[in-house]
Amino acid sequence: MPVAQGRPLGFDGVRRSVRIRAFAKINLYLKVLGRRPDNYHELRTVYQTVTLADRLEIQLIPRGQAIEVECDDPQIPNGPENLAYQAALAWRHARGYRRGVHISITKKIPAGGGLGGGSSDAAATLLGLERLTGDRLGLNVRLRMAARLGSDVPLFLLGGRVLGCGRGEEVYPMSDLPSSRCLIVFPGFGISSSAAFKELGARLTKSQRRSKIAVFGTRPLFPLMEWGPAENDFEPLVFAKWPELARLKRRFIQAGAETALLTGSGSALYAVFDSAEQLARARQYVPAGWKVFSSRTLPRAEYWHRLVEEEP
Repeated sequence: MPVAQGRPLGFDGVRRSVRIRAFAKINLYLKVLGRRPDNYHELRTVYQTVTLADRLEIQLIPRGQAIEVECDDPQIPNGPENLAYQAALAWRHARGYRRGVHISITKKIPAGGGLGGGSSDAAATLLGLERLTGDRLGLNVRLRMAARLGSDVPLFLLGGRVLGCGRGEEVYPMSDLPSSRCLIVFPGFGISSSAAFKELGARLTKSQRRSKIAVFGTRPLFPLMEWGPAENDFEPLVFAKWPELARLKRRFIQAGAETALLTGSGSALYAVFDSAEQLARARQYVPAGWKVFSSRTLPRAEYWHRLVEEEP
């Protein structure tokens, strides 16, 4: 009989469930080195998990084999296009699990902002199903499954500060920085990652790609003992189209931000502050109608401590 946390799971007509947080990420650094033979782009990035989070309730359905996803955000698909659905399907296939799964998602992470919400939901689904059934994958197997789901999914199986290589799916834990206050701003529109990569890739000549890859092989690109350097190759592209994001970044820095940067391919912007007073002062610069989240960077140990909310 499956076991979750040392107690029998059982199928007595009652759905047994777990409530789990799916935390967002920001990119402290993102460098696009060029197109790979598989048509993805070679990246070097540093991810950082933050306290902004979706909430998932994952339930095992004692009868039937359906995977059901419901979300309080009507813009999020509930069917096979949803990454949490795909994660449940992949896990069930890998483990030979024949019961149904119901996933309820309460969205807080804006879609299309470069904050990894869908990827984090997928990782949380894998971890939640393991916790419910007691049928745990090894880390390497789990990472390979996550990489097939999406480039950002594996980082959420580590948490904290994470180095991403390849297309971002090859992940390595880095030493954590102290937790810091973080202001995250979403302008209300999303940016297609695939379209952004396509446009950025068109601007990279073959000689530029070769030189960038060679440079990475000869000297370190990650002297991130502190918050800097903060660099994102998508900023010139995004800021040229939406100069209001560039203006807001400058104002955050003027307000005392240790660093401010576009995350992923956008459209969300974040700023890290040393004090609550600086963060409060920076909020006044955010245009009306934009979503603002007061968050905090989330080190690895705290990430895992806070991941599971409760088991009803």
